[in-house]
Amino acid sequence: MEENEEAFYEISVAPHQVDNEYVHEQILYSKFPQLKIPFGKLRLTRRSIDARKGKVQYVLRFQSIDLIPIKNGFENLIPLKEAADLKKVLVVGAGPAGYFAAFQLIQSGVKPIVVERGKDVQARRRDIRAIMQESIVNEDSNYCFGEGGAGTYSDGKLYTRSTKRGDVRQILHTFCFTVQNSPS
Repeated sequence: MEENEEAFYEISVAPHQVDNEYVHEQILYSKFPQLKIPFGKLRLTRRSIDARKGKVQYVLRFQSIDLIPIKNGFENLIPLKEAADLKKVLVVGAGPAGYFAAFQLIQSGVKPIVVERGKDVQARRRDIRAIMQESIVNEDSNYCFGEGGAGTYSDGKLYTRSTKRGDVRQILHTFCFTVQNSPS
């Protein structure tokens, strides 16, 4: 495989190896002996699960950090502007759309105020349990309302048209980068 803008290197690892970079490096150079790029110059750009045939494997895609095109959405993040106290906008809902709207406002230098009708994720679990076990519905904290939005307790089958709305990789990268680099 030639090293060009589209070059990527995929390997499969067992679930217990998914976070082991040493194993990734060993498998990568074993599978691609012609690969001359140092492991430190490769970036994990995709991680997916292959559970076909009853055997769960993670498929990891690596690309050279020097060759990842801007369109791929993994370029350096634009530093956020300081949000001005003079310009404030109320964002209703702490789901993905609300958080993304708040993020976009911050990028524009506007201070968002995010309000959510429901409870935080931890407290919301008890309300979901009450629905399932006792048929008691809290109208302010349930599957639809609360931190994280309707998808928080979804089984992952929510319908999306993301392929018809442009490239979402920059958004996903931004959220993943933010989560990885936020204080615990």
